[in-house]
Amino acid sequence: MKKLTLQGLFVFRTAPFTFLLHAAIIVSLSMLQACEKPKTESPAPIQFFDLNYIKYNGVSTSTLVTNCTANPTFEINFSRPLDTTNAKTQIAIKEGGFTPVPVQYSFKNSDSTLILHCKIPLKYFTKYVLALPTTLKSKSGATFTKYFSVLIRTGIDTANKYNLLSNNTLMDSVQYRTLQYFWKFAHPVSGLARERNTSGDLVTSGGSGMGVMAIVAGVNRNFISRIDAVNHLTKMSKFLLYNTKVYHGAFPHWFNGANGNTIAFSSNDDGADLVETSYLIEGLLTARQYFSYNSAEEISLREKIDSIWHRVEWNWFTKNGAETNLYWHWSPTKGFIMNMPIRGWNECLITHVLAASSPTFPVSANVYKNCWAINGGIKNGKSFYGYKLPLGSDYGGPMFFAHYSFLGIDPRGLSDQYADYWEQNQNHAKINYSYCKANPKKFAGYSENCWGLTASDNPWGYDAHSPTNDRGVISPTAALASMPFTPTESTAAMNFFYYKMGDKLWKEYGFVDAFHIGETWIANSFLAIDQGPIVVMIENHRTALLWEQFTSCSELKSGMKKLGFSAPYLN
Repeated sequence: MKKLTLQGLFVFRTAPFTFLLHAAIIVSLSMLQACEKPKTESPAPIQFFDLNYIKYNGVSTSTLVTNCTANPTFEINFSRPLDTTNAKTQIAIKEGGFTPVPVQYSFKNSDSTLILHCKIPLKYFTKYVLALPTTLKSKSGATFTKYFSVLIRTGIDTANKYNLLSNNTLMDSVQYRTLQYFWKFAHPVSGLARERNTSGDLVTSGGSGMGVMAIVAGVNRNFISRIDAVNHLTKMSKFLLYNTKVYHGAFPHWFNGANGNTIAFSSNDDGADLVETSYLIEGLLTARQYFSYNSAEEISLREKIDSIWHRVEWNWFTKNGAETNLYWHWSPTKGFIMNMPIRGWNECLITHVLAASSPTFPVSANVYKNCWAINGGIKNGKSFYGYKLPLGSDYGGPMFFAHYSFLGIDPRGLSDQYADYWEQNQNHAKINYSYCKANPKKFAGYSENCWGLTASDNPWGYDAHSPTNDRGVISPTAALASMPFTPTESTAAMNFFYYKMGDKLWKEYGFVDAFHIGETWIANSFLAIDQGPIVVMIENHRTALLWEQFTSCSELKSGMKKLGFSAPYLN
């Protein structure tokens, strides 16, 4: 028999033996494998770790802390223990997101929880960022999952920022400093008012008219000498009369204060703006009445103002005599393409009053009735917060509706078939105040002392703020220019703006344009159409000076009677 070998097994041909040998080999190989030492693999290292929660002063928070205290404590819990050395270099609270604040670090829960406490008080009304970057490491070397931050907004410091003054002294200070926008900051060539404090050569016709009235108030307060004011207004009037491009006597919204060339307000608004023109004429007529001396300088000033006033072709803006609508804009290249009738209720009552009062190019009373009053369609009659609103949209709209026309038009005892205008303006202001006090949208800072919604800058641009378009933005001009209508509420707002937030709001030209406490945002802007009403309406509250001067115009008396107005000063 052939010797049995492993190789031989596979060639042995006897069937029973073949089966038995194959089975034996399989069993032997299986036993050998079973005796081998099993192989083990190390678990993969943990690469990432997560945030579990953040607490601010013991209360869970997410990505925003508002009205933060000056000495907050933050507790931050992670899914893994931290590399404490790394954490102290990577986790920080930074003012504005850039400047680190000194903080105290402590750890607990086997270093998975970090306690941050500010070593120095945070500044009030300031933004901070608590940042957890992806460079944060765990004790085992794992990386923080993704960048996470908490936006921190500190609240209002209620301490007084300045020494207490009498209300009269504070009003003097507010009027004086705000006036400087139209005096010190006036365009050096034309003397006109720049649109805003960053406008360069761009000046505004309507804002300049408000500035003229502010200068009159300044003379009355002895902030400016009479002769200096006359010289300044003469320079303005000469520029308006001889250098500024006009369109059928009407001024553009904006123009260059150095050469008088039109600056387009928009692509279709590159010519006449009749509403802005009316604010300018309102101011100039007020100055004409105030500077009534028989000196050569004041006579010359009055003559120039009359020339400017008399050349405005008000009736041409009814589409040249159509006598149904008065139109806001006209372009020298596109005509009446904007096609915007001046309809109420809004800030444009003064335009219809002046158009009806013009001694040279008047419009008929039919335009006032059909266009402005929409044949009674301007009426409201509903009550809000217990105050009846005779005219306009619900809640009254932005506060400038009660200001711009009434810088000169005296609403005391004024009425026509549509409204009592003192009731209209006073209740509008009280509704605006009551809305802010009620604060239905829960915006930070709103109160009986911090109120006022109107058109102004905001963190996102510019908007006409009102109870139906509330974005959390308080505009000081809204409350301050309402002083004649809500003296108690407006004085409280003035005190709040000055004493509580004065180190933030009180600048070179008075109070800045607006602020948003919830966003810890403060405007760095001043606007002519917001600064002017502050000076003028505070003066009307104190002495009625501008009301009395403007309504003493004989043309105005005739025009307002033609439109159906009645008031003691129209008799």
